[in-house]
Amino acid sequence: MFFHKKEPIHVVNIKEPNPRFAQLLLEQFGGATGELSAALQYWVQSFHVENAGIRDMLQDIAIEEFGHLEMVGKMIEAHTKNVDQTDAYKSTLFAVRGMGPHFLDSQGNAWTASYLNEGGDVVRDLRANIAAEAGARQTYEELIKLSTDEGTKNALVHLLTREISHTQMFMKALDSMGKLTEPFFGNIQPDETVDIYYNLSTNGTQDERGPWNAEPSFRYIADPVNQVTKG
Repeated sequence: MFFHKKEPIHVVNIKEPNPRFAQLLLEQFGGATGELSAALQYWVQSFHVENAGIRDMLQDIAIEEFGHLEMVGKMIEAHTKNVDQTDAYKSTLFAVRGMGPHFLDSQGNAWTASYLNEGGDVVRDLRANIAAEAGARQTYEELIKLSTDEGTKNALVHLLTREISHTQMFMKALDSMGKLTEPFFGNIQPDETVDIYYNLSTNGTQDERGPWNAEPSFRYIADPVNQVTKG
């Protein structure tokens, strides 16, 4: 059961309406990295989880994301309200679709469930969520750079901050299962190539090395073409 409290989770106070900026904000309403996508993704994932604590976390964050969707929707509404006669308004998607938020991204593409990334395994899903939060955080950062309204910026900074908070929560959940830095999960054992790093991007002079291709975690194959040929 859900209860809706008729005030946003964070103050939204727009003083300088800008319908062109509102069109950019649609990215976080009906876009791939938007709040609707996150809310539905985490909510559905929660039904796959046996661990009661992680299930509760996913549902708590999903409900917060619905609150963020409301914030973004109110910002879009404020940026398009009472400006329908302006040239700026007429040059946006709202001229055809009407004021307020729509299930579209900033380019007019309709929201689709294909944006959701859930697969029935808690480790796989939490890793997908970290990527989702990173995408949303980057989008908010770009929106903040483009915004000229201080109230809008304030709300967007809050939304960006919560993306970071959620990322930390997902990372802690993975760590609690010993899976934050452990790539293996599931029941199928990998074959003998699991620790091999193939040097397939050489420039002919110096090969780049780092912890991603160094012992003891990896066996570095410096010349895989000749080694395979000889093999």
